[in-house]
Amino acid sequence: MNSILRNRVNVLIRAFSTSTIRQCAVPPKRPKKNFMAPVTWKSLSAIALVGSGLTGFMMYVRKEKQEALDRERKRQLGKAKIGGEFELVDSEGKVVKSKDFLGKWLLIYFGFTHCPDICPDELEKLAEVVNMHDNTPSAPPLQPLFISVDPQRDTPEIVGKYCKEFSPRLLGLTGTHDQVQKACRSYRVYFSAGPEDVDNDYIVDHTIIIYLVDPDGEFVDYYGQNRNAKEIHDSMLVNIQKYQSAKKPSWF
Repeated sequence: MNSILRNRVNVLIRAFSTSTIRQCAVPPKRPKKNFMAPVTWKSLSAIALVGSGLTGFMMYVRKEKQEALDRERKRQLGKAKIGGEFELVDSEGKVVKSKDFLGKWLLIYFGFTHCPDICPDELEKLAEVVNMHDNTPSAPPLQPLFISVDPQRDTPEIVGKYCKEFSPRLLGLTGTHDQVQKACRSYRVYFSAGPEDVDNDYIVDHTIIIYLVDPDGEFVDYYGQNRNAKEIHDSMLVNIQKYQSAKKPSWF
């Protein structure tokens, strides 16, 4: 009887031990917890800051790309070789220097007062462009210039009267042969006086171009005879917008 009892006790002990080992070997699974950070004004501000930073970076990259394109166009046109300092004389005999116009946009035309047709046509077109500009809201300061390539006949007084026939805004400039030659050389303007006739009259062959110069004194664009007043004005507006955008402070 005792032997049978001992055997049963041993069986129960083994069963209990096996059950305990299984429970220890395989721990019960715990439910997973999903942790989600609470949305706060601080986190929203951080997200907005990152977003604005990315937007600013994209605008910066776009600006750099546009400036690179403008530099390439400037290189192709040879803009670095056009424009420069000059010193001339106005209708009152006062010395006028190129630096006196810094801060203003310039439209410059080189011609001579005895020109029979081309110069009058171009100056009428130039005057029309100036009127369009003056009637444009918030238009920046603009100074149109007429520079004579005939210093032998075009005295300050004659140039002054000639310019007033086209626009009271048109400033006429002349000077000595050396002064005129230096100004023409700066803008790559060709001029050459032809042979005199029996009345000592002659025609001056010259480059027929209207030059656009920005407020920093840098050459920006040019317009030939094939461009009408509206086309020139539209091009000016584009160049003015580009200049103003480039002058705005960066986000960085």
